[in-house]
Amino acid sequence: MVHNHSHSHGHSHNHSHGVQGKNLLYSIFLNLVITVAQFIGGLISGSLALMSDALHNFSDVLSLGFSYIAHKLSKKEASVNQTFGYKRAELIAAFVNAMTLIIVALFLIYGAIERFFDPHKIASDLVIWLSLLGIVVNGLSVLMLKEDADKNINMKSAYLHLFTDMLASVAVLIGGILMKYFQWYWVDSVMTLIIAIYLIVVGFDLLKTSTKMLMLFTPAHIDIKDIVTEVHKIRGAGKLHHIHVWYLNDEELHLEAHLDCLEDIKMSEFNEMLHQLEHVLMNKFQINHINIQPEFNKEDPMDFIVQD
Repeated sequence: MVHNHSHSHGHSHNHSHGVQGKNLLYSIFLNLVITVAQFIGGLISGSLALMSDALHNFSDVLSLGFSYIAHKLSKKEASVNQTFGYKRAELIAAFVNAMTLIIVALFLIYGAIERFFDPHKIASDLVIWLSLLGIVVNGLSVLMLKEDADKNINMKSAYLHLFTDMLASVAVLIGGILMKYFQWYWVDSVMTLIIAIYLIVVGFDLLKTSTKMLMLFTPAHIDIKDIVTEVHKIRGAGKLHHIHVWYLNDEELHLEAHLDCLEDIKMSEFNEMLHQLEHVLMNKFQINHINIQPEFNKEDPMDFIVQD
């Protein structure tokens, strides 16, 4: 049985070197400072929204740390025991980050509902100043990670944590101003609820994306039948079957399949067919790692998808 394994690397590595780990480190440090400030401020002022913002910031520190470690791991070389290296570490980080966003949000909702029916008097000046600090710090972190977030799901999860933080601080600021000038202390609970619901929406989307990748589901933009149609246009190519398409990480999209050849061709001729196949799969579907098993008149279930 011949396995012809082919890599078309032209596309696969030109994203990753752009992602900067050091920006994450700066963000971790900034967030640690603000977590401590907001937590103490929340205790002194009696503001649940401020405490929830601090809790959210602390979950950020943990998740940013996790993202940073995963980012470093993903750069490690593959070895005999880890033939893919640690490339999937970032997917796990994104998955865990999404889970923490949702869990933090549920805690906040519980606290806000409880507090809503029993509003506390809150020292609003402190809330206003600390929420402004939150907006500035998270705003800086968001700007630092913006570029990387578009390239990488792990960085995106870190970026989303920080972005929701910035919005949370804006909500706390609005609440602080309303409490200062109108003594509407229930606003603290309402702002906490808004922050929490937003966290769940953002977290769920990220959870869905990372779960699909971890489960090796076929990416959303790929239609297996389209791939088959395109491959069948190549001269000499018969049926493409036993197809699997999955993301290894954000940058590597893999396809493996069996290809039934119409004639009993030489290996050099098959290489030529493979070259065309790579070209089609790369240009039309962005698939940059291909593993094709050539066959001729082999007894085999000829379904596109076969449960191996």
